[in-house]
Amino acid sequence: MPRTAATITQADIARTIRAAKQAGAAEVEIRPDGTMIVHLIERPAAEIKKPPLAWPADVVL
Repeated sequence: MPRTAATITQADIARTIRAAKQAGAAEVEIRPDGTMIVHLIERPAAEIKKPPLAWPADVVL
């Protein structure tokens, strides 16, 4: 049984993060289902959630 194609690729993630930085985004949220959300509104640093130190087991690049 062949593997299915990835929902989102590492190149897609890198491209999204690069574009978000250029736009001055506050954060980028990437969900396991392949949804990418770019938050353009600036927030105080205290409100921005820090990413976990270890990735959850369901995130695969």
